[in-house]
Amino acid sequence: MKPEDNRPEDPMLNVEITDDVAAGIYSNLAIISHTAAEFIVDFVQVFPGVPKARVRSRVILSPSHFKRLLLAMQDNLHKYESRFGTIEIRDENLPPVAFGGPGLA
Repeated sequence: MKPEDNRPEDPMLNVEITDDVAAGIYSNLAIISHTAAEFIVDFVQVFPGVPKARVRSRVILSPSHFKRLLLAMQDNLHKYESRFGTIEIRDENLPPVAFGGPGLA
């Protein structure tokens, strides 16, 4: 008998989502920063010709969760491009980004 045969089955995680979160937030810019303890991903909405943009959502992840997310995103990108074709990245000449307001510690 293998040691893994003695493990209890992995419990299923029941994930719930509220209607307001399910509606989502549109973002066309993500800014990623980090400290020794965490990665911070700010999702921003930028409008053409408007010199100011606001962070619409911030997600803070531990380094191991950030890496898992990165690997999952790479896997999903590969599956998407295998099915729908390569996504071309255009140079959209986005303006330089500066944060106004409170900074990160």
